Amino acid sequence: MLGRPKARGCVAIGVTLVIAYVAMADIDDRMLSRELKKGSAELIVLSIVEARARHGYEISKLIEVRSGGEIKFHVASLYPLLYRLEERGWLKGRWVEKPGQRRRRFYALTPEGRSVLEQQRATWQKFVHAIASITEVEHA
Repeated sequence: MLGRPKARGCVAIGVTLVIAYVAMADIDDRMLSRELKKGSAELIVLSIVEARARHGYEISKLIEVRSGGEIKFHVASLYPLLYRLEERGWLKGRWVEKPGQRRRRFYALTPEGRSVLEQQRATWQKFVHAIASITEVEHA
């Protein structure tokens, strides 16, 4: 590392270890939204199915409506997430067929999923509070 210019946002530690970070100014809105959505996707989905069982399209639409259009889950990313949550035992899926409609898979929160949701909400509240305290941004 000696004699070489450092890349912006990199810190040299010792002789060989380099720790890189990305400044917020380097992140565009789409990238930041994508990363925030990834980090909160489980919390979002578990919250949506908390009240009652819902099918994938309904989950997707409720996320969009409740977020005022700020957060959207496309089918290509939502269904793999639903399958993972079901594999973990946090959601229970069941097929429902109604006359004149195609069959749909409805997802409901399991007791384990309810416990995970409570834990994730508590963690999220602590995180939001910490960020608000640091940045002096008031929660709306």
